[in-house]
Amino acid sequence: MDGCTVQALIRFFDILFSVMGLVVGLPLLFLVALIGWFDTGSPLFRQERVGRYQKPFTLVKFRTMKPGTTSVATHLADGSAVTPFGRVLRKTKLDELPQLWNVLKGEMSLVGPRPCLSNQEELIAERAARSVFEARPGITGLAQVNSIDMSQPALLAEVDRRMLDQLTVGAYFRYIFLTVVGKGAGDRLRQ
Repeated sequence: MDGCTVQALIRFFDILFSVMGLVVGLPLLFLVALIGWFDTGSPLFRQERVGRYQKPFTLVKFRTMKPGTTSVATHLADGSAVTPFGRVLRKTKLDELPQLWNVLKGEMSLVGPRPCLSNQEELIAERAARSVFEARPGITGLAQVNSIDMSQPALLAEVDRRMLDQLTVGAYFRYIFLTVVGKGAGDRLRQ
């Protein structure tokens, strides 16, 4: 299969799975939002991230930290800012569910490099040097299932590039499966 066909199939599956996830998961999304409202008063978290071709977009997640927490990369965030319910959301990865909206809109893919913040200049430079920004950012990927986070910019960009070079429909499903079964620790928090 050529690269264009693989990309077209991946986009098809992104649309299919994001619609299914949003429709079937609607009761769960509502429940998490309701609990989040009682937890922080603001269950959704919106943050500008760097997308495909370095175009900014607004990423949507369930809030896991107290409102007003400084907007920095997770590995630089203060772990004490995470709420008790936020810890549950992070551990179960349910905080990622609203990103299905970003996938449906075409700003993200289910599989791709995790989108970074515009102030992560070292990571942006490393990814730009490897043409990582030619792909849509993703919810999961090779780095995530191997617990490589944004605290190691050069390594992360290298792993992102390797994943993109070897991305097949089979690998796409493998990364999704590994994420669903809990492989990878996610971004580490500063203690």
